[in-house]
Amino acid sequence: MAEKKATATASTESTSSAKPAANKAKTAAKPASKVTTAAVQKPVVKASAAAGETLRDQAGSFKDKAGDKAREYANTGKDKATDLLESLSQTVSDLAKSVDERLGTSYGDYARKAADTVSGAADTLKDKDVDDLVADTREFVRKQPAIAIGAAAAVGFLLTRLIKAGSNDRNDA
Repeated sequence: MAEKKATATASTESTSSAKPAANKAKTAAKPASKVTTAAVQKPVVKASAAAGETLRDQAGSFKDKAGDKAREYANTGKDKATDLLESLSQTVSDLAKSVDERLGTSYGDYARKAADTVSGAADTLKDKDVDDLVADTREFVRKQPAIAIGAAAAVGFLLTRLIKAGSNDRNDA
């Protein structure tokens, strides 16, 4: 029995003396790990902030380039549309002469008025900048949404018909 008491006392003493040493090691390790973590976190945060700034700059640059390219395409499209409208106006004016001969001058006058209207639209389109056209279109849609929706539907219908007709011609060849 005496041996058991001695063994129990020895194990209690060794456990109790080991605990303060372990606690000291844990306490010493905690501040070091916090310092290390903080020291590592600061450069990582700075690096990620710098990377984020670089990405923002690149995105802004890409946005500017895309806007410039879109504006360039819009100007090209505007020029083509202007040329097409002027050509249409000239064609209608030429047809007005034959309408005068076949149906009378009153019908020829309608054709000339239509040609003048188309020519005026071409001149307006030619004189305006793309940004001005976009602003005018937005204003028109705000004031007359029903007409804008109807016009969009009509243009969509016509484009669909043109695309279908073009694909049928290719299939026939």
